[in-house]
Amino acid sequence: MMNSQKTRSSLISISIGLVYLWFGGLKFFPGMSPAEELAINTIDQLSFGILAPRISLILLAIWETTIGIFLVFNIKNRVVLKLAILHIVCTFTPLIFFPDIVFGENTLSLSLLGQYIIKNVVILSTLLVLLSEVEQKAFKKAKKKKLETSVARTN
Repeated sequence: MMNSQKTRSSLISISIGLVYLWFGGLKFFPGMSPAEELAINTIDQLSFGILAPRISLILLAIWETTIGIFLVFNIKNRVVLKLAILHIVCTFTPLIFFPDIVFGENTLSLSLLGQYIIKNVVILSTLLVLLSEVEQKAFKKAKKKKLETSVARTN
């Protein structure tokens, strides 16, 4: 059973990592990412216009591909997963900044761009599951070490 849980976790990690690699990789090449303009405009809003558009896109590409590489190689640690969660949470900000291009004629209908953003709920939930697994594993390891230390002291 343990092996099957590890396999499921690895498959999730690799598949989310491939998405990050693909989407992030496209951002290195001007005009290749369908989300390029949205990403630039969102980062502009989040950074109060401090970052030049091309630099912001390259930084985003580096961030996304780095997360992708770690997840594809199944390197799931707290830092990587928390950076991925921070990133994916930021992908929801266009819902606030640019509702006119995210929503259709009413608030229940989404544009294609809005659907592109909303699907990130799935990625967010899987990242939270992976983080939970990492946290649980770390907790068990710390608990075991504490127990071993207390046993060693009594001997």
